[in-house]
Amino acid sequence: MPPETMTSRERWLAVIERQRPDRVPTDYQATPEASAMLMRHLGASSLDEVFQRLHIDAHTGVYARWAGAKLPEGTDEFGCRYEKIDYGSGSYGECTFHPLAGFESPREVETQYTWPSVDQYDFSHIAGRAEASRDRPIFGGGSEPFLIYCNLRGRQQAMMDLVLNGEMVHYCLGKLFDLAYETTVRIYQEARGRVLLSYIAEDMGSQEDLMFSPAQIEEFLIPGMKRMMELAHSSDVYVIHHSDGAIRKILPRMIEIGIDVLNPVQWRCKGMQREDLKKDFGESVIFHGAMDNQRTLPFGSLKDVRAEVLDNLRILGEGGGYILAPCHNIQAVGPPENVVAMYETAYENGWI
Repeated sequence: MPPETMTSRERWLAVIERQRPDRVPTDYQATPEASAMLMRHLGASSLDEVFQRLHIDAHTGVYARWAGAKLPEGTDEFGCRYEKIDYGSGSYGECTFHPLAGFESPREVETQYTWPSVDQYDFSHIAGRAEASRDRPIFGGGSEPFLIYCNLRGRQQAMMDLVLNGEMVHYCLGKLFDLAYETTVRIYQEARGRVLLSYIAEDMGSQEDLMFSPAQIEEFLIPGMKRMMELAHSSDVYVIHHSDGAIRKILPRMIEIGIDVLNPVQWRCKGMQREDLKKDFGESVIFHGAMDNQRTLPFGSLKDVRAEVLDNLRILGEGGGYILAPCHNIQAVGPPENVVAMYETAYENGWI
């Protein structure tokens, strides 16, 4: 292989700024179980060793830590309670108590519920972590408020609120966006210019179509997301927008309000064909992801994995503008050999 001439951060930055990297960068995300299985397979003692051996340009996240009153076990700062649910090959924390489920109006919430404030978080560790990760792309700040709203209200009630109780949605999302904004400002300050991207997210798509109407997205999500994106751009930070599923209908609007990088590019979902996305949006947005972890990574053959890497490099990487990564957390249900094949094929064939 040719010698590498860039750090991982420089490689990402070159792609985002439409310059020429030495090779296509890669990223990593996985469940703890999948990471442990991959480390065992490679005989590696840490994920950093995995990243070095497989030439993965994995990002580093810098986050605020809760420093308010001690929370009961399994409870977050919003009062949501979680239980670890074992799915056989891994476990996820699922919200089982929704503290705002019984409220009917913003006035009730205002008088009976206490929102966390930015002053209850600790940011003192961020400068050191950002400095230690200076050669990696650093994610920091951002927002995903409707996800939190679903935990606060319960997903069914949250979706019904969009139609039946818009006042509640506006009120709660306003509080959550404000907290995200204030927290992001502090993260940027403490990271001292080292944050490269902010993760401004909301899952808006199913396998077949949007989960919300475009009108609901415009009313409830766009104003707050646009404000977050403007904050990022005013701080010389790029926006990586995460939205699973079939989001073709809303993608032009998301580009219009300021996304720079699109994740995860679930190309098997309706309307998300890679060729069409590249043709229609390739000059406006960078693509991040596109390695399918619903079929290919967990259940495909080594040949399938290698073919998908080559297709992604050819289609999404044509002329630049692509960071190869799994579409979501790599799951332990799949073989680690497939994960190794993904990154080895990307490294061998991603040179520019």
